[in-house]
Amino acid sequence: MKANRWWWCAAVCAVALGFQLGCQKSPSPTKPKAGPPAMASQTPAATPPLEGTKPPQKEIKPQVAEEKAKEKPAEKPAAKTAEPPSAEEKPAAKPAEEKPITKPAEEKPAAKPAESKSAPPAVVQVPLGLPPVPVPKDNPMTPEKIELGKMLYFDKRVSKDGTVSCATCHDPQMAWAEHTPTSTGIGKQVGPRNSPTVMNAAYATSMFWDGRAATLEEQATGPVENPIEMGHQMSQVVAQLGKIPEYHERFQKVFGTPVTKEGFAKAIAAFERTILVGNSPYDRFKAGDANALTEAQKRGLALFEKVGCADCHTPPLFSDYEFHNAGVGMDKPNPDPGRKEVTKKDEDMGAFRVPSLRNVADTAPYFHDGSAKTLEEAVALMAAGGKDNPHRSPDFDTVRQAKITPEQQKDLVEFLKALSGPIPQVEPPKLP
Repeated sequence: MKANRWWWCAAVCAVALGFQLGCQKSPSPTKPKAGPPAMASQTPAATPPLEGTKPPQKEIKPQVAEEKAKEKPAEKPAAKTAEPPSAEEKPAAKPAEEKPITKPAEEKPAAKPAESKSAPPAVVQVPLGLPPVPVPKDNPMTPEKIELGKMLYFDKRVSKDGTVSCATCHDPQMAWAEHTPTSTGIGKQVGPRNSPTVMNAAYATSMFWDGRAATLEEQATGPVENPIEMGHQMSQVVAQLGKIPEYHERFQKVFGTPVTKEGFAKAIAAFERTILVGNSPYDRFKAGDANALTEAQKRGLALFEKVGCADCHTPPLFSDYEFHNAGVGMDKPNPDPGRKEVTKKDEDMGAFRVPSLRNVADTAPYFHDGSAKTLEEAVALMAAGGKDNPHRSPDFDTVRQAKITPEQQKDLVEFLKALSGPIPQVEPPKLP
C-alpha cells in the first residue's frame, strides 16, 4: 500500500509538473500580440528583431527611397534641369560654378574701366601721379602694335616728299614737342600753330588746339593729309607702305589685314599712349614726401589752388581739356578763330584747348601761337587774367581779381617747374 501510495503520489506530482512546464512552453497567443504593437508604436526604431515584421519595414523603406532619390539627382544633375529637389541641386551648383566663367565676366576686361578702358600693366607702366590710361575697346594695347606704331611715328615716308615724320614736330629730344613758335612742314611751309607735346596725350578728351579730332586714332591721320604738314594722301600712304614686305607682315600679324588707314591710325595711337610723364616732385609731395617741394614751390601750389588756376588746369593731369579764350593773339589783324573753326559758333571765337601743365617747363614756347617765349612770360599773362577782347572767357576773372604780385608769380613759376617728371626717351627704330 505504501508502495502504491508512493507511485500514486509520484504520478500526481509528475502530472502537475508536466502541466506547469507545458504552460511555460506554450504562452498564450493573445498576450504577445498585444505587447509588441504597443512597443513598436512607441519606439519603432528600437523594435526587436523577432517583432520586426511589417511595421519596421514600412519605416525603413521611406529612408531607403530617400537615399536613392538623393543619389539619382547627384548622378544626373546635367540631364535634369530644375525639377530635382533644390536641396539636392545645390551641391552640384552648376549655375553658381558657371557664373565666374560666363561670357559677361570674360568680356568685362574688354569693357570695364579697369581693363577694357585702361592699358594692361604689362604693356604700359603708368608713372606715379597719373590715372590708368584709357584705351578704346576697339584698339587694345599689344607690344606688337606699339612697336608697329613706333616705326610709323618715325618714318618720314608718310610725308609726300619724305622729309617729315610725326617725330619731326613732336620730337622726343624736345619733350615730344618742338622748340619753335610754330612748326614747319613739307616744302618749308610754316604752320600757324605751335606743336603741343605728345606726353600724356593719352588722357586728352580731344586733340589739337581746336579739338577737331576726338581721339588719338583720328588725330593720327590728320597731319598726313594736311597740305602744310605732310601734304600726302592716306590712300597713297597705304599703297606705298603695302609694298614694303616688313610692313605688310607686321600689319598681318597685328591686325590680320594688309596695310590699311585704320590700322595705320590705331598703331600710331597705341604707341602714343605709352608716352607718359609723371613721378614729378609734385607727385612725390602728394604721395607723402614733405621734402619733395621747396618752400617757394609749396607757396606756389597754395596760390595755384587758391586763386583758381586749378579750375582749368585741374590735377592730376593739370587740364580739364575744355576751351577758353584768354585773348592770346586776338590783337592780330586776322586772329586765329580757334574752336570756332570747328563749331562755327561765335562764342567759341579765339577759344583754345587748355594745355596740360605737366612738364610745362620743358615745352617752351607757349600758347597756341608760341607767342610766349618763357614760362615767366606765360605766367604773367595768365596772372593778369588774360588779354581783354570781346570773347574773353569769364573764367579768368577770379585770377584777375586775385591781383597776383610779381613775387607770387615767381612762386607760381617754381611750382610749375615741380610738375616736371622724367621725360620718356625713345630711340628711333630701324625702319624697313
